[in-house]
Amino acid sequence: MPTRVTPGEVVYHTYLIWYTLPVGKKHKLPTEIFAESGTLERQGKQIPAIFFRTEAGGEPVRDWLRSLPSSEDRKRIGEDIKTVEFGWPVGMPVCRPMGDGLYEVRSKLAQNRIARVIFYIDNKGRMILLHGFIKKTQRTPDEDLDRARKNKSAHERGLR
Repeated sequence: MPTRVTPGEVVYHTYLIWYTLPVGKKHKLPTEIFAESGTLERQGKQIPAIFFRTEAGGEPVRDWLRSLPSSEDRKRIGEDIKTVEFGWPVGMPVCRPMGDGLYEVRSKLAQNRIARVIFYIDNKGRMILLHGFIKKTQRTPDEDLDRARKNKSAHERGLR
């Protein structure tokens, strides 16, 4: 039922209706239902971002982000990763395919610097952040692509 607040503005009220459950049967809270289905983990994200973890327990992308001197750089890269999480599939200028199932999140930082985070989508529909670096040349260095490919194959082995 609409209620007029100001001229031209309409607000709709939603009423929650609670039904009594049979006695002796424990009902589940909405958060418990979402947790069982995995919906709570995604929280509106198309693909949740997960940091790749090495066998030793290190997280290379998280460590790289923490090593960046500027908190503004970390925030900008995080915002771009979040854009991909919530808007997947996303194209240029935020995200670009690199081949072999790899993609890069493209971030422009202060002082004309460019950061890249390479990721892939695993078989569980998660964005696995494999490798991050600051670009110094026009072309993505082969050693950075090779490191991302090695991390991807290590992650895939761990899923089996």
